[in-house]
Amino acid sequence: MDDPVKSLKEIAGLYGLNLKFAERFGRVYKIYTDKGEFALKRINANRGIDFLKYVQLLYQRGYYRIVPIYPALDGRYAVLSGNSLYYLMPWLENREREGQFKKNQELFRELARLHTISAREVEVSPDDRKEHYEQTLSRWEKEKEGLEQFVERSEKPWYMSPFQLLFCSYYHEIALAQRYAIGKLKEWYEVTEDEKKARSVIIHGKLSPEHFLYHESGFGYFTNFEKAGTASPIHDLLPFLARTMETYPKAFDECIDWLHIYFKYFPFRKEEMLLFLGYLAQPGKMYQTVENYYSAGKEKHELRCVQGLQRQYWYMKNTEYIVMRLEEYERQMQDPPSES
Repeated sequence: MDDPVKSLKEIAGLYGLNLKFAERFGRVYKIYTDKGEFALKRINANRGIDFLKYVQLLYQRGYYRIVPIYPALDGRYAVLSGNSLYYLMPWLENREREGQFKKNQELFRELARLHTISAREVEVSPDDRKEHYEQTLSRWEKEKEGLEQFVERSEKPWYMSPFQLLFCSYYHEIALAQRYAIGKLKEWYEVTEDEKKARSVIIHGKLSPEHFLYHESGFGYFTNFEKAGTASPIHDLLPFLARTMETYPKAFDECIDWLHIYFKYFPFRKEEMLLFLGYLAQPGKMYQTVENYYSAGKEKHELRCVQGLQRQYWYMKNTEYIVMRLEEYERQMQDPPSES
């Protein structure tokens, strides 16, 4: 069996460091050396290090709130050991100053800056836009029809199962969410049908409070750009919001506050907001939950299925709150109150 400490010593030596001690935190090692403390990150070699080009591109465009990646003595920014690649960064203690809410405020402000600095207009052919629209619309319409069939199937037995009964009680609200999302998608296509360009940014790809670290100076820095790429800015926002709202029903006013901060520094265009609201409102996870229930046959565990359905309903209601607040925000932006 390979000695991990010996391997870490060899890797540290490639950076001109003498390893004294190492602590493991998941895929990150905190290494203590003769030149201080560092973070040594391990990733699968098959994933490659394409993310480095996006980090370098952000530096070139003047964005420096990124935990720097140090080169080895031979100039490499990652070194291979077995089936893993390792890259070296400074170790940040990540001391939060005013709690998680304040941290996420700063995260969204920095994300807006990152998107602003990296924003570019990219060519989008009418055929590509139409293809995206038709494929997305077809999928959402299929899910809508599927849930209609599930309702009809659930209402046929003399006695509904607990899952069927709960689903039927939720169905009206699910259908409203589907109708809203499809409407936003159609509106988006009407607005952009003749457009030949779209706005693209460098996305972080795995936005999370865990990947936003505080320096001892008090400033926040992004790390873990391994899934970075170029895409619409909504590809950073949607996954973050989805993870945040996977909980019991509540008024997510903190999410609204974070989004307002983001839009203050990086306002969405009309077509971007339409697509964002459509994707946010679409209850695709609800459809998947129901489909899994019926496809499981007699092997399903009724209680777990009911709990899963309830969780997805909570998630749908949480996204509904965000969508309605953003709708209100958009109306206020379009029709500001007149001065008396």
